Amino acid sequence: MSPLHRASLLPTIWQNMRKEKQPFSLERYGDLLRSQTISEESPGMILKDFRTLLNFLQEQEILVSGVNQLLQLKFLPDLNQRLSHPTNVQLKRPVQKSYPYILGLCLLLRMVGLAQITPKGKIQTVALDLALLQAWNRLNPTEQYFTLLEAWLILADESVIGERNGGSLNHPLYKLGLFWARAPDTMQFPTYKDQQQMQFIPGFHNLALLELFGMLSVQSGKTEVGQGWRVEQIQKLPLGDALIQLAIQTFQDSLATCESSPEPTTSPQISYGVLQPRLQPFFPEWQTVWTLPVQVFQAGTYTFKVSMGKVWRRIASPAEQDLDDLAMAILDSYQFDEDHLYEFSYKDRMGIIHQISHPVCEEPPSTSEVKVGDLSLLLGQSMTFRYDFGDNWKFKVELETISPADPKLSNSTLLESHGKAPEQYGDYGDW
Repeated sequence: MSPLHRASLLPTIWQNMRKEKQPFSLERYGDLLRSQTISEESPGMILKDFRTLLNFLQEQEILVSGVNQLLQLKFLPDLNQRLSHPTNVQLKRPVQKSYPYILGLCLLLRMVGLAQITPKGKIQTVALDLALLQAWNRLNPTEQYFTLLEAWLILADESVIGERNGGSLNHPLYKLGLFWARAPDTMQFPTYKDQQQMQFIPGFHNLALLELFGMLSVQSGKTEVGQGWRVEQIQKLPLGDALIQLAIQTFQDSLATCESSPEPTTSPQISYGVLQPRLQPFFPEWQTVWTLPVQVFQAGTYTFKVSMGKVWRRIASPAEQDLDDLAMAILDSYQFDEDHLYEFSYKDRMGIIHQISHPVCEEPPSTSEVKVGDLSLLLGQSMTFRYDFGDNWKFKVELETISPADPKLSNSTLLESHGKAPEQYGDYGDW
């Protein structure tokens, strides 16, 4: 997976995120930034708690949920008590979202690529990529701090932790920008009802991360029965003002560059290290920029189990074939016509959903541009093949094996069938 991440933000963000009308200058915060000592416990506890999460994942096999790949409930109380800010909840059935600090840390874990979700039959586990973990441990505290900051403010997609607001609202910077521009420096919440406004803007997990990064202080209160995290008071800190405005300015500059390019676009492409040129004068220790493994083409013969309920087909596909060829093989194996649009979707190592659509669709990439060997799927991992957006047929496409290339196999080929395929259109008399 390339470290490049595409972010789509609404133009109104740039109008609402700023408190001041004059251009932002990082130098006005120069003394503040130069005075920062970055360690496991300064300016906040982010590095200590992130290390706690990494250690926790190495101690035992951790199961995750099937859809959003969140930590299962039975692991949450133990992890919560190990953190610097344990969240007191009085809920009968808490979930990962009930623990904002854990949710925020898991967002960072996925975005830096250290987590590896592995299918094991009907369950999924999360473990650490040991090669990347070694690279992470070679970073100094300053480099780790700003890598996590960029993972959050610049690159994060909150859909990887189950947030379903959609579009730009899945970008934390959108919520944080609105919150920082509108909220007073100190806010008090006498009751649970008063604090509910923070649940969406900026979101409790973003509030927790603001505290962990040393950008805001949170005063927690006594949790009532049947309730979750109790926030009594928050206070914005100058470091938060500097870093959030810096992130916003970075996006503004990237958007301006896109708009002035020969082929204008409203989707800036930003990667790790984008903040380094502006912050390195204040933090010379930031030398190494975090990089993720680049996805490479993997040759061979891919065998997929394509299921619809209890009915399934096994299809072999050469790595060199594009996804159009695989789509045609799936439709033929179920005796469906080829008159409608379709798309493949799957999650990458960070948990971000990628969609590859029919060539006539406007949103790239298309199924004619992506080869089977380009897919970054693990054995046992599945894609969803959606066909006919009106009737919305969905097929589960599970990668079973990758074997050496077969010179006799030139196209995707049906190997095995099980069960009778459903009627594509059914009985017209029933309509």
